[in-house]
Amino acid sequence: MEMTARSAVVKNFLGQSPDWYKLTILIFLVINPLVFFLISPFAAGWLLVAEFIFTLAMALKCYPLQPGGLLALEAVAIGMTSPAHVGEEIANNIEVLLLLIFMVAGIYFMKQLLLFVFTKLLLNIRSKMLLSLAFCLAAAVLSAFLDALTVVAVVISVASGFYSIYHNVASNQPEDAHNVNDDSGIDGDDRKQTLEQFRAFLRSLLMHAGVGTALGGVMTMVGEPQNLIIAKSAGWGFIDFFLRMAPVTLPVFVCGLAVCLLVERFGVFGYGAQLPERVREVLTEFDRQASAKRNRQEKVKLVVQALIGIWLVAALALHLAEVGLIGLSVIILATSLCGVTDEHAIGKAFQEALPFTALLTVFFTVVAVIIEQHLFSPVIAFVLQAEPSAQLMLFYVFNGLLSAVSDNVFVGTVYINEAKAALTSGAISLKQFEMLAVAINTGTNLPSVATPNGQAAFLFLLTSALAPLVRLSYGRMVWMALPYTIVLALVGLLCVEFTLAPVTDLLTQWHWLSLPHLEAAGH
Repeated sequence: MEMTARSAVVKNFLGQSPDWYKLTILIFLVINPLVFFLISPFAAGWLLVAEFIFTLAMALKCYPLQPGGLLALEAVAIGMTSPAHVGEEIANNIEVLLLLIFMVAGIYFMKQLLLFVFTKLLLNIRSKMLLSLAFCLAAAVLSAFLDALTVVAVVISVASGFYSIYHNVASNQPEDAHNVNDDSGIDGDDRKQTLEQFRAFLRSLLMHAGVGTALGGVMTMVGEPQNLIIAKSAGWGFIDFFLRMAPVTLPVFVCGLAVCLLVERFGVFGYGAQLPERVREVLTEFDRQASAKRNRQEKVKLVVQALIGIWLVAALALHLAEVGLIGLSVIILATSLCGVTDEHAIGKAFQEALPFTALLTVFFTVVAVIIEQHLFSPVIAFVLQAEPSAQLMLFYVFNGLLSAVSDNVFVGTVYINEAKAALTSGAISLKQFEMLAVAINTGTNLPSVATPNGQAAFLFLLTSALAPLVRLSYGRMVWMALPYTIVLALVGLLCVEFTLAPVTDLLTQWHWLSLPHLEAAGH
């Protein structure tokens, strides 16, 4: 039967998304102008924010760029904000966009080194507790200097490669005809049981590494996109940001590693699975053959990438240039010294970052609506009426709850803008603003591990081709993240409440923290 024009339009609209989702977005687009013109712009603004958070929460049904972008375009069209205001927000956050575009692409050209490191960790550490700790720790350290999405992408590449290698051997399929989604060739209960154990083993490592990116990502201004926005608003450099966050992030980091060890030791929440010995033999043999084939040129590339990694850490720590420009230097050095000169080969490096960069630009449109319609003014006024010490806890809790169901970059951007506005109006002191900036950063980063909606790295893992292979579903991910969520959120809250102010004062007395940059800038 020939498809009608109406059916074609319906099928084309948001592609493979469910019909109920498409209808919901259409209803949003019809309701918003009616509420804006007939009821109040304030109510329409809050409705837009709720709708946008819905698109983030439903990211598995449709990538939020399309439905969120349609809502943002409509908001500009009906006058909830102006193109000029959106342009100002983008210009004010150009460093974040440069970070996503160039840093993620730069690390793409260092994947060989990162794959080499994670492969050696997996095969040379036999204790599952120590291996889990190593993966969590390595992901945390890398995420403190690199983009969390890239670190997770590397771990996914390692796990996918190993899964494919063993699955090929276990299924007795020719390599050129091997299909990792087809388990029909795996005969015998022993082989099936071994494969299930291997899947559980990989699931646990992926989750430990994912949480590790959150533990490390909260510590530095380049760990997460919202960190850079917060650092820019507060006028902090790389070292300043690390020291400001340390009273909260270092205790949380230690407790996070303790959780990693405990869940593996007692085998709870889906952890504890060991690497089957048969799988280890297959993987070790494959790695031995790969090492034997690695020629001098490949070995030199690994050394060059390690040296570029040292340059990256030094340049960030000394703040030699804007973060995105340092990422661009990594691209230039890595491609030049590793022989990547083809335009199409270079272009592949930007594929991972650009969709999220576009989505972040849509975030800034919604942020412009929030600012222009004064949506958060009542919430901020309520919080600022509390005692200064209570303000920190309230900001942390509000950020945490919203970040658990929405994207933490969006939440962090909104709240730091409101705190900055309160500082500019004289409602809070500069010292209190800096404390609130710490509460906002930790509040958006730590409780957001609760669901894949909060952490972009978790969502990236869930939507990867590996997730269905190792049976990592949304519900299982939430369950496995639960012990981390409870400990990280609670320890972070206690530190914001009890250790942040006294330790910050102590660091200031030791002259480890310089005078606020905002005062010098005349804010």
